[in-house]
Amino acid sequence: MKLTMRLGRASYDIILSRGALGRLGKLANLTNRRALVVTDDGVPAQYADAVLAQCVQGGAKLVLKAGEETKSLAGFETILHKLLDEGFTRRDVVVAVGGGVVGDLAGFAAACYMRGVAFINCPTTTLSQVDSSIGGKTAVDFGGVKNIVGAFYQPEIVVIDPDTLDTLPQRHYVNGLAEAVKAGLIGDEYLFELFEEDDVHEHIEEVLCRALAVKKNVVEKDEREKGLRAALNFGHTIGHAIEAASGGALYHGECVALGMLPMIEDKLLLQRTKDVYKKLGLPTAASYDAAKVTAYLRHDKKASSQKGLTVVRVPELGSYRLDKATFEEIETLVRAGLG
Repeated sequence: MKLTMRLGRASYDIILSRGALGRLGKLANLTNRRALVVTDDGVPAQYADAVLAQCVQGGAKLVLKAGEETKSLAGFETILHKLLDEGFTRRDVVVAVGGGVVGDLAGFAAACYMRGVAFINCPTTTLSQVDSSIGGKTAVDFGGVKNIVGAFYQPEIVVIDPDTLDTLPQRHYVNGLAEAVKAGLIGDEYLFELFEEDDVHEHIEEVLCRALAVKKNVVEKDEREKGLRAALNFGHTIGHAIEAASGGALYHGECVALGMLPMIEDKLLLQRTKDVYKKLGLPTAASYDAAKVTAYLRHDKKASSQKGLTVVRVPELGSYRLDKATFEEIETLVRAGLG
């Protein structure tokens, strides 16, 4: 399967195919430039090694420590040092092989090194394959705030190999499906109903493709989040705050799943969504202090003022609405939604 992100000169293909990682050299240009392959120690080593073996001009591999704490200025600096020490030039390429942390971090480094070098993203987790690998958002966490320092920087190509999901622990695999549920809720009724009625694992390629198509269509209309792209934050505004409050006890997708619930206005759809969560193994409730969660929201980069921020509500399946909400209103929603 192939999708094309149409962004003028920044357009690129999204290749979704089993075994694609082993064909990266044919799908992307790895013949006349060196590559820095960035991965982490949570990713099976054979994935990055398979990519490096296809680099005709050679290159290097950098293995970072797995975990959100690596998505920091220190992790960013580690990649820059490797690029500099190995003598990489503006003609070369950075290849991310891993989940969202690796993709965000390597993409940000590629955006900044020598004012921008080519970037190829090869996501290996459900979460990154469904969502974070496309759209051009690269970032690091800073000062306890998620993704607060970063840049919009589009990859040259995204190559998604669903076979890499076979090595994921079940909880990590399910964690990423929350983003696909989100895509269905805001823009694809058929995708949501697929979660309800079918075995998602037997249809994983279709799930990935349909979820990516929802995001692609939004990004093409609003690459730099000046308006419409905010719809993709559905579940994330409250979800990021829950993630911070949980101190790592919950995964990102699990927090996004919880963050969506207070923003679903139709009670029947809310129950249907909870039923999908139960079927997948996602949480439907959590016990965190609502005031603490709201305190984290005040540091959200999307906050337009100290009074509140824009939230995404889903009035019915396949549609959404952007609203302004005060922090007091959001705290009320959090109290109702986490119980």
